[in-house]
Amino acid sequence: MLGLGALGVAAGPSLQRVESALAEKDPSGISGLLPGNNGFRYYSVVTSVPERGEGDYTLAVDGMVERPASHRLADLRAMPQRRLVRDVQCVTGWRVPHTPFEGVPLAHLLDAAGVKPGAKAVRFSCFDGEYTESLTMEQARRDDVLIALRMRDEPIGHNHGGPVRLYVAPMYFYKSAKWLSGVTVTDAVQPGYWEQGGYDVDAWVGRSNGRSDAPTS
Repeated sequence: MLGLGALGVAAGPSLQRVESALAEKDPSGISGLLPGNNGFRYYSVVTSVPERGEGDYTLAVDGMVERPASHRLADLRAMPQRRLVRDVQCVTGWRVPHTPFEGVPLAHLLDAAGVKPGAKAVRFSCFDGEYTESLTMEQARRDDVLIALRMRDEPIGHNHGGPVRLYVAPMYFYKSAKWLSGVTVTDAVQPGYWEQGGYDVDAWVGRSNGRSDAPTS
C-alpha cells in the first residue's frame, strides 16, 4: 500500500498534464468526468482554443457607446473588483457549490464606456472564434454579473475560460461565456451560440430550459 501511495504521488503531475491535454481536445465534456476535476466539466464548441495571457490579451468594449475601449489585463485588474460566492449550475445537471468568482462588475465597464440612448442589450464574443452570448441591459447591470478575472481565489486558468470570462451568477453556466474577448452594446438581444440551437435566452437557474434546480443566488 505504501508503494502504491508513493507511485500515485509521483505520477500525479503527469496524470494532471494528460487530463488537461485531453480536455483541450474534447469539446464533448466527457473528459470532465475524470477524477481530480473539482466537479467541473470542460466544454468547448471548437476543437482547439488558443491561449492568451499578459502579453496578448485585450477586451474590446464597443457598439453603442460614447467611449469605445480596449482593456488589457492590467487595466481590468486596476478597476473596482467584486467577489461573489455562489453555486455554479450547468443546464446538463451538474453543480459545483460555493464557488468564488472575482472581477470587474460589468456595470462598471458599461458606465466607463458611456452607453448611448436606445441601447437595449449587450453581446459577448469570445476568442475561440465561435461562442457568443447576450444579456438584456437590465440583466447586464445586475450586481452579480462580472467580467471575471479570478476563480476559487486564483487567476482563471485556460480550461476554465481564462484569462477573462463572463460570470452571470443567477443563470445557467452557458451564459457565463469563456475566453471573453468582446463586449458590444446593441439595440436588441442577439441569441447566443446555444440559444440559436434552442436553449433559453433568459437562463435563470430553476426557471428555464425545463429544469427545476434550486436557484444559485
